Amino acid sequence: MRWNKFRLKTLSEVEDIVISTLADAGVEGVEIEDKVPLTEQDKQQMFVDILPEGPADDGIAYLNFYLEEDADKEEILKRVREELDELRNFMEIGECTIEESQTEDKDWINNWKEFFHQFYVDDILIIPSWEKMKPEDADKMVIHIDPGTAFGTGMHETTQLCIRQLKKYVTSETEILDVGTGSGILSIVALKLGAKHAVGTDLDPCAISATKENLEVNDIPAGDMEVMIGNIIDDPAVQKRVGYEKYDIVAANILADVLVPLTPVILHQMKKGGIYITSGIIDEKENEVVSAVKAAGLEVVEVTHQGEWVSVTARKV
Repeated sequence: MRWNKFRLKTLSEVEDIVISTLADAGVEGVEIEDKVPLTEQDKQQMFVDILPEGPADDGIAYLNFYLEEDADKEEILKRVREELDELRNFMEIGECTIEESQTEDKDWINNWKEFFHQFYVDDILIIPSWEKMKPEDADKMVIHIDPGTAFGTGMHETTQLCIRQLKKYVTSETEILDVGTGSGILSIVALKLGAKHAVGTDLDPCAISATKENLEVNDIPAGDMEVMIGNIIDDPAVQKRVGYEKYDIVAANILADVLVPLTPVILHQMKKGGIYITSGIIDEKENEVVSAVKAAGLEVVEVTHQGEWVSVTARKV
């Protein structure tokens, strides 16, 4: 199916109001293009530390909306222009010119799959369900991960750094806590390596379904892992439910800015001698995390690097 695409030029400071006006005119769903810098909250929700410098904000926003080819576009555009003219009586909204073009229908839900292919972390093969194993990989440990659109794939350097540390420390008696579990990949790797039990925490309720699906596809009994939703940093109920002084390993592949307040809290969930594996740390923030780990009374065991990313492993003494 082909779609009619409309690109409306307005001002970034009023884009929310213009989007609401478009909705009043019958437009469902708008794509925003602007140069407004991300806030710190935006970055945390996107799970990134540092983004490349973008172009300077010029105050202009483009709002893209789409209508099916057989839609009554003339009537809808008439309503859009009438609503915008009415809005213009109350505030400056820029040019509000509308460019029209056509675009092919896309499978937005599944297009991301073309960027996720099987890959290796040393002797571990991580593979999505839509790809087939190669005969030469028959002797490898295989982790099946379908991350969906909400979580990472495991291809990122930070996840690989954590996996390599898990390989060093997981035993058949390991109780592991996976903070920010997402798709459950670190817990699943640990369980495949022989860990006894895993608990994952996350802020996103989607982590429950994503982890459950990945446990099933890896033939791991549901009772081997529990996922809890909530912020373990500042929610005593979550802390109590997770449990105190019971984990041999805590893995946290999050962000440096989250690891700093997390570390002195998570110390209480660890057994004496327990291992704390962290990543999600851009190299510029390595010293900040190392300092936080030491300030919490943990002993830094190893700092490893891959690309511009860092993993800090420590022990509770």
